[in-house]
Amino acid sequence: MSEQKEFEFNYEPIRGYPELRWTGKRPFTGTPYYPAQLKESYGDDIDGWRNKIYWGDNLQVMSHLLKDFRGKVNLIYIDPPFDSKADYKKKIELRGKATTTDSTTFEEKQYGDIWTNDEYLQFMYERLILCRELLADNGSIYLHCDWHRSHLIRMLMDEIFGTGGGDGSAPGFKNEVIWAYRIQGVGKDRWARKHDTIFFYSKTAKYTFNVEKEDVIYENKFIDTQCTAPEMSSLSDKDIEKINNCLSEKKAFPDSLKKKLFNKYFATVYVRDVWDCDYTKPIISGSSQYLNYPTQKPEGLLERIIKASSAPGDLVFDCFMGSGTTQAVAMKLGRRFIGADINLGAVQTTTKRLLKVAKDLNGQLQTENQFYTGFEVYNVNDYEFFRNELEAKRLICEAMGMEQLTDSNVYDALYEGRKVCILGINRIATASEFAKLLSNVNISEWQERQKENPTKPVEQITFVCMGHDPNLRAQFEEEVSKMGFKVDVEIIDLLRDKKDLRFKRDSDAKVVIKDGKLIIKNFYPMNLLQKLSIEKTDVSDWKELAESVFIDWNYDGVTFSPETTDIPEKNGLVKGEYEIPKSAGTIHIKITDLISESWEGNVEVE
Repeated sequence: MSEQKEFEFNYEPIRGYPELRWTGKRPFTGTPYYPAQLKESYGDDIDGWRNKIYWGDNLQVMSHLLKDFRGKVNLIYIDPPFDSKADYKKKIELRGKATTTDSTTFEEKQYGDIWTNDEYLQFMYERLILCRELLADNGSIYLHCDWHRSHLIRMLMDEIFGTGGGDGSAPGFKNEVIWAYRIQGVGKDRWARKHDTIFFYSKTAKYTFNVEKEDVIYENKFIDTQCTAPEMSSLSDKDIEKINNCLSEKKAFPDSLKKKLFNKYFATVYVRDVWDCDYTKPIISGSSQYLNYPTQKPEGLLERIIKASSAPGDLVFDCFMGSGTTQAVAMKLGRRFIGADINLGAVQTTTKRLLKVAKDLNGQLQTENQFYTGFEVYNVNDYEFFRNELEAKRLICEAMGMEQLTDSNVYDALYEGRKVCILGINRIATASEFAKLLSNVNISEWQERQKENPTKPVEQITFVCMGHDPNLRAQFEEEVSKMGFKVDVEIIDLLRDKKDLRFKRDSDAKVVIKDGKLIIKNFYPMNLLQKLSIEKTDVSDWKELAESVFIDWNYDGVTFSPETTDIPEKNGLVKGEYEIPKSAGTIHIKITDLISESWEGNVEVE
């Protein structure tokens, strides 16, 4: 990690404006630069640009991006954690359903959305500041949230972006958009919660906004101060059918129909800030867009936002990428994009989705828009140790013989009589990670211990991390001393102190070359098999366990650039046999299983 790169940010409240406060609120005035490693490359550059997907903590991803993209992002859409107090899971089901056991399905936890109030606010505060630094002067940000924290999020955004002006002439707040829908949200003891909130802010007063209008049909309703619509029943069935077709397909009304309906049934109006449209309804199982990814948003919703607040060729960014809806729509609309997510499953899902979009676009006739279909996948801060952060703590506790604590907001485990905090997974631990612990410790309990034994530490704490600042221990002791306490601190650095510790079983595969073909004879995703609680002999075909097969026929040993991408539809199976091109050299294969873990290996062509 290189030297700290500072930027200035005035976090002091403006006189006359409120400021949101919370315990342990820390000014965020600078961030270190984090390295990124190019891992995979797909498609071609267009005008010197290739879209970018990052696997990593989005705070570190944005810190990395500041070097080259500060002030260059035209539009940010983020759908961050809502603090919904829920764990989001994905149902994993074997492809083909050909096994002979009952254990063919299970739920894989994708991410947790359970926070303490102060931890959540600091998390969002720091990331929103970096979002503002990345925005261009004509840039806007849309933040998607719901009732859990929308009131606090708006105060944070007012503080960082500004409160705006009523006529849009000032930077900052522009709209509170209500995205309403008619599914989910049970309300037996209250009004059913049937909407999310999307906050729209601009960086400056000179922001991009392409106004959208829509055709509206009125029945016995006031259109303007001059005219009230007569009964719809006076229309012919043919006219009503035309109206319904235009509305359902989101098409403009033909001129002949407009003339007939003008000032009677029809009006063209500006789209309001309440969106209750069929084409933006939530994604449900069976939908053509459904990817079996928790909290997936519809493409129509992102299409409206991207069209309104960017132009073809502009740069769109989403650092809570999820299933890649923002990136997929940006590609279809001729925008460049950058995406990031800490969940490897999100990166794998987005990669497969973008490859399909790119294939469809490349098969179309050239339009007036330039499509940017090539993209690269990066790791930030060497994200290779754990592929699923949500399982990392369990694996660490299991490998080190720790007693995991599942009901504590402060500590993760007990180890040799000490309390254990597992700090950031796959990233260098810094003093900023103390906030959660210090804001949640039982102060009264520490005070009692101090009274009983004034000379002894009030707690024995072990930090487990994967790389850390040299002064980490001293910094924590200093923070605790400011509170009037003394603690016994120990640091276990997994990369330095536990290099030989085995945390999980690696996948394996058997690949052969025969009669000019590359043949995958078998695939052993050991962690998936363990989760299914079955032996590999119980699976009739290894293809039931595989999500995709990617092959680079001329691997350069650095960047994986697959020319063959075998991604079966829905419940289909990968082929498993592939014709070897005559120009093939070193072949690199990547087989990804149903829980997004991969086996990769080389095969030499003789």
